[in-house]
Amino acid sequence: MYWNSFSDFLAMGGYGFYVWGSFGVTALVMVLEPLLITRRRRATESRLTRQIRAEARQEHA
Repeated sequence: MYWNSFSDFLAMGGYGFYVWGSFGVTALVMVLEPLLITRRRRATESRLTRQIRAEARQEHA
């Protein structure tokens, strides 16, 4: 496709909001997903460590 101006490019033939919104949501998900996975992993590791320590204390008591 050819556009006469940058604003025509951004408008994408009337579908600009959908096109750029889709790109924005995709970029946001691609940034957030690794961060959320890392956060969940740390929380799970922490919870398992506490659980293992609690079980070890019960065995020695």
